[in-house]
Amino acid sequence: MAYNDSRGSRDEGGRGGGGRDGGSGGGPRRRRTQVRTARVCAFCVDKVKEIDYKQTDTLKRYITDRGQIRPRRKTGLCAKHQRRIAESVKRARFMALLPYTGEHVRLYG
Repeated sequence: MAYNDSRGSRDEGGRGGGGRDGGSGGGPRRRRTQVRTARVCAFCVDKVKEIDYKQTDTLKRYITDRGQIRPRRKTGLCAKHQRRIAESVKRARFMALLPYTGEHVRLYG
């Protein structure tokens, strides 16, 4: 099913284009594999026993500029410490030590 229109021609293969080298290839596309180093939990390394909700400078590293708690895949924490961070952030918000939302997101008026 070959057809021509104003955008160019298309053959029956359906795929078009090719890779960076300009060749049509024909073989399967290969993904680049990256070797990742294993992340270690910062609290496990420091052997922190308790995460205090009053340490806002520590907790601010684990929330976004919009006030959301960063996910575990971004922070690199273990599951146990991620749960404790979330609990401490929520307590700090309740005590008005941390904002629920970012300053620039709020609508005044």
